[in-house]
Amino acid sequence: MLFKKKKVQEIDITQKEMFEHAQQRIKQKKRLYRHFVIFLLGSFFMILMNLVLKIGGDTKIMGIDWFVYGVLIWSFLMLFHTIDVIFFKKFMGKEWEAKQMKRLVEKQKKRIAQMEEQLGVRQQQQLDTTKTIIYDKNEEA
Repeated sequence: MLFKKKKVQEIDITQKEMFEHAQQRIKQKKRLYRHFVIFLLGSFFMILMNLVLKIGGDTKIMGIDWFVYGVLIWSFLMLFHTIDVIFFKKFMGKEWEAKQMKRLVEKQKKRIAQMEEQLGVRQQQQLDTTKTIIYDKNEEA
Protein backbone atom coordinates (compact mmCIF):
# COMPACT_ATOMS: atom_id res chain seq x y z
CA MET A 1 0.00 0.00 0.00
CA LEU A 2 2.81 2.40 0.72
CA PHE A 3 4.18 1.99 -2.78
CA LYS A 4 0.87 2.82 -4.38
CA LYS A 5 0.59 6.03 -2.38
CA LYS A 6 4.07 7.13 -3.41
CA LYS A 7 3.29 6.50 -7.08
CA VAL A 8 0.08 8.47 -6.80
CA GLN A 9 1.95 11.35 -5.15
CA GLU A 10 4.63 11.29 -7.89
CA ILE A 11 1.96 11.41 -10.57
CA ASP A 12 0.24 14.27 -8.78
CA ILE A 13 3.49 16.24 -8.57
CA THR A 14 4.20 15.61 -12.25
CA GLN A 15 0.68 16.63 -13.21
CA LYS A 16 0.98 19.74 -11.07
CA GLU A 17 4.26 20.72 -12.76
CA MET A 18 2.72 20.13 -16.18
CA PHE A 19 -0.30 22.23 -15.22
CA GLU A 20 1.91 25.08 -13.95
CA HIS A 21 4.00 24.95 -17.11
CA ALA A 22 0.86 25.07 -19.24
CA GLN A 23 -0.43 28.05 -17.27
CA GLN A 24 2.87 29.87 -17.74
CA ARG A 25 2.86 29.22 -21.51
CA ILE A 26 -0.73 30.46 -21.73
CA LYS A 27 0.23 33.69 -19.94
CA GLN A 28 3.18 34.18 -22.30
CA LYS A 29 1.05 33.67 -25.38
CA LYS A 30 -1.69 35.89 -23.97
CA ARG A 31 0.85 38.71 -23.47
CA LEU A 32 2.10 38.17 -27.03
CA TYR A 33 -1.42 38.43 -28.47
CA ARG A 34 -2.09 41.52 -26.35
CA HIS A 35 1.15 43.07 -27.61
CA PHE A 36 0.11 42.30 -31.19
CA VAL A 37 -3.28 44.00 -30.77
CA ILE A 38 -1.64 47.05 -29.17
CA PHE A 39 0.87 47.08 -32.03
CA LEU A 40 -1.92 47.11 -34.63
CA LEU A 41 -3.86 49.85 -32.83
CA GLY A 42 -0.72 51.91 -32.21
CA SER A 43 0.37 51.64 -35.83
CA PHE A 44 -3.10 52.63 -36.99
CA PHE A 45 -3.10 55.69 -34.71
CA MET A 46 0.38 56.75 -35.81
CA ILE A 47 -0.71 56.60 -39.44
CA LEU A 48 -3.96 58.40 -38.58
CA MET A 49 -2.09 61.14 -36.68
CA ASN A 50 0.28 61.77 -39.56
CA LEU A 51 -1.92 61.45 -42.61
CA VAL A 52 -5.35 62.61 -41.37
CA LEU A 53 -4.58 64.94 -38.44
CA LYS A 54 -1.33 66.21 -40.04
CA ILE A 55 0.59 65.89 -36.76
CA GLY A 56 4.25 65.90 -37.72
CA GLY A 57 3.28 66.04 -41.38
CA ASP A 58 6.37 68.09 -42.18
CA THR A 59 8.67 65.75 -40.25
CA LYS A 60 10.45 63.45 -42.66
CA ILE A 61 13.61 61.51 -42.06
CA MET A 62 15.52 60.82 -45.26
CA GLY A 63 12.37 61.65 -47.22
CA ILE A 64 10.19 59.13 -45.37
CA ASP A 65 7.39 60.05 -42.95
CA TRP A 66 8.15 59.63 -39.25
CA PHE A 67 5.40 57.09 -38.61
CA VAL A 68 7.05 54.59 -40.97
CA TYR A 69 10.10 54.49 -38.69
CA GLY A 70 7.88 54.15 -35.64
CA VAL A 71 6.00 51.23 -37.16
CA LEU A 72 9.26 49.57 -38.32
CA ILE A 73 10.90 49.85 -34.90
CA TRP A 74 7.78 48.51 -33.23
CA SER A 75 7.63 45.69 -35.81
CA PHE A 76 11.15 44.59 -34.90
CA LEU A 77 10.24 44.65 -31.20
CA MET A 78 7.14 42.61 -31.98
CA LEU A 79 9.27 40.13 -33.95
CA PHE A 80 11.72 39.75 -31.06
CA HIS A 81 8.85 39.23 -28.62
CA THR A 82 7.35 36.57 -30.90
CA ILE A 83 10.67 34.74 -31.31
CA ASP A 84 11.21 34.88 -27.56
CA VAL A 85 7.83 33.37 -26.75
CA ILE A 86 7.73 30.76 -29.50
CA PHE A 87 11.33 29.56 -29.45
CA PHE A 88 13.29 30.57 -26.37
CA LYS A 89 10.63 30.27 -23.70
CA LYS A 90 9.52 26.96 -25.16
CA PHE A 91 12.96 25.37 -25.45
CA MET A 92 14.45 27.07 -22.42
CA GLY A 93 11.68 26.14 -20.05
CA LYS A 94 11.72 24.43 -16.68
CA GLU A 95 13.59 21.35 -17.91
CA TRP A 96 16.37 23.48 -19.36
CA GLU A 97 16.54 25.54 -16.15
CA ALA A 98 16.74 22.37 -14.06
CA LYS A 99 19.58 20.98 -16.22
CA GLN A 100 21.48 24.27 -16.02
CA MET A 101 20.99 24.43 -12.25
CA LYS A 102 22.21 20.86 -11.85
CA ARG A 103 25.25 21.54 -14.04
CA LEU A 104 26.16 24.68 -12.12
CA VAL A 105 25.73 22.97 -8.74
CA GLU A 106 27.99 20.11 -9.89
CA LYS A 107 30.58 22.61 -11.06
CA GLN A 108 30.40 24.47 -7.76
CA LYS A 109 30.74 21.24 -5.76
CA LYS A 110 33.88 20.31 -7.75
CA ARG A 111 35.35 23.75 -7.11
CA ILE A 112 34.60 23.49 -3.38
CA ALA A 113 36.23 20.03 -3.28
CA GLN A 114 39.33 21.42 -5.01
CA MET A 115 39.51 24.30 -2.55
CA GLU A 116 39.09 21.95 0.43
CA GLU A 117 41.82 19.73 -0.96
CA GLN A 118 44.16 22.69 -1.41
CA LEU A 119 43.31 23.92 2.08
CA GLY A 120 43.97 20.46 3.53
CA VAL A 121 47.39 20.28 1.82
CA ARG A 122 48.30 23.74 3.12
CA GLN A 123 47.22 22.86 6.66
CA GLN A 124 49.26 19.67 6.49
CA GLN A 125 52.31 21.65 5.29
CA GLN A 126 51.84 24.13 8.14
CA LEU A 127 51.61 21.28 10.65
CA ASP A 128 54.77 19.70 9.25
CA THR A 129 56.58 23.04 9.44
CA THR A 130 55.40 23.56 13.02
CA LYS A 131 56.52 20.04 14.02
CA THR A 132 59.92 20.64 12.43
CA ILE A 133 60.38 23.88 14.34
CA ILE A 134 59.32 22.23 17.61
CA TYR A 135 61.73 19.29 17.04
CA ASP A 136 64.54 21.70 16.21
CA LYS A 137 63.94 23.65 19.44
CA ASN A 138 63.87 20.44 21.49
CA GLU A 139 67.14 19.29 19.96
CA GLU A 140 68.84 22.61 20.83
CA ALA A 141 67.69 22.41 24.43
